[in-house]
Amino acid sequence: MLNHQDTICAPATANGIGAISVIRVSGNKSWEIVSKIFSKSFDGKESHTAHFGTISDDDKLIDEVLITIFAEGRSFTGEESAEIACHGSPFIQQQIIKVLTKNGCRMASPGEFTQRAFLNGKMDLSQAEAVADLIAAQSRSSHDIALKQLRGGFSSELKDLREQLINFASLVELELDFAEEDVEFADRTELKALVTSVLAYVKRLAESFELGNAIKEGVPVAIVGAPNTGKSTLLNQLLGDDRAIVSNIAGTTRDVIEETLNIEGILFRLIDTAGIREGAEEIEAMGIERSKEKIDQAKIVLCLADASVDKSVEDVKAWVAELEGTYPNKRIQLIVNKSDLSASSEGIAISAKEGENIESLKSWMVNSVTEGFDMANETIVSNARHYDALMKTAEALDKALAGLETNVSADWVAIDIRQAMFELGTITGDISTDDLLGNIFSKFCIGK
Repeated sequence: MLNHQDTICAPATANGIGAISVIRVSGNKSWEIVSKIFSKSFDGKESHTAHFGTISDDDKLIDEVLITIFAEGRSFTGEESAEIACHGSPFIQQQIIKVLTKNGCRMASPGEFTQRAFLNGKMDLSQAEAVADLIAAQSRSSHDIALKQLRGGFSSELKDLREQLINFASLVELELDFAEEDVEFADRTELKALVTSVLAYVKRLAESFELGNAIKEGVPVAIVGAPNTGKSTLLNQLLGDDRAIVSNIAGTTRDVIEETLNIEGILFRLIDTAGIREGAEEIEAMGIERSKEKIDQAKIVLCLADASVDKSVEDVKAWVAELEGTYPNKRIQLIVNKSDLSASSEGIAISAKEGENIESLKSWMVNSVTEGFDMANETIVSNARHYDALMKTAEALDKALAGLETNVSADWVAIDIRQAMFELGTITGDISTDDLLGNIFSKFCIGK
């Protein structure tokens, strides 16, 4: 168990050489410890002020630094804190950390600063987890989802849901206190309407996880088809760069090529696969097997047909239908390439070589990910732990609704409602355990 009364320190910036690095110190002895190694005293100084001076180990000068101090209750962690901005030499950072620990600090564990912010009431658990997501964000959409959660949008919605369930439980349990008098404090029709409403919203949040997780991790897109249909040309056109070798020789792409593309703030992970055909030689056959594996992993599969080749479109249409039957949860799309050579009304017609209709394809890719959700105004769940808790909440509410519809005893309904409240509480940290907190914050980087 960590001792949260200790004063802790850690680099808050990434490893490596840079112009400056920041070392964070937090705990009730922060100012006292930093003053021991700094050329100036913080006595009488105000919170949120910066001080220039030198740090030394006894009489040995380490660096010129700028230190910003934060009073208790006014820092990120809620504790007395200091942030030391030093030159970005890894050696200098090591020496400052060394002298801090020598004078009473201990090295922070991964996520311990954010964990202290949670324990000190500066943020709830879902907001704390959003800190890690914000740091890891690779696109505008993942940034927006994390930022909304960090600012309390998701927490506020969950609080409203819990309050509705608390009011429900209060009425049901009040009836239990007067069971002998056969008093009914809540209309069963209104209670069913309330549970139905909360249940629908919880399920909507849970449904958004597929979108949120895809955006958070990047949407895998497999580009597949027979040799020489233009898969590598399409990849290059989407990227705006000659990433893959293009040749008229069948089987040029023998392995999987992966690149990332940001479209309208959503990160797509494009996978150019080896052309799938019968009778390929050994090395090419290995690439084809990897192609099939990537189809399994992809969320979107672009199946390319060659408009200039007889029966190519019909063959690929049949393949699309087969894939749709095998993978009902994937978005499978027929792409008819080389439309500059032969017109086609099937699927999305493009010319990868000439760049024709590529923007329409990009729009389809974005819509296939966001379809059914208002990214600007709806809360999108991207955390697997939150999704699991929402599913358990929905399960408990389903039981409560079934109980109301079959007129089971009020005490049984109350048990299911309390379980739903418990599961929602685990998301925000109103209900938490040391094991849960340890598991969450251990995944953070040191210094955050």
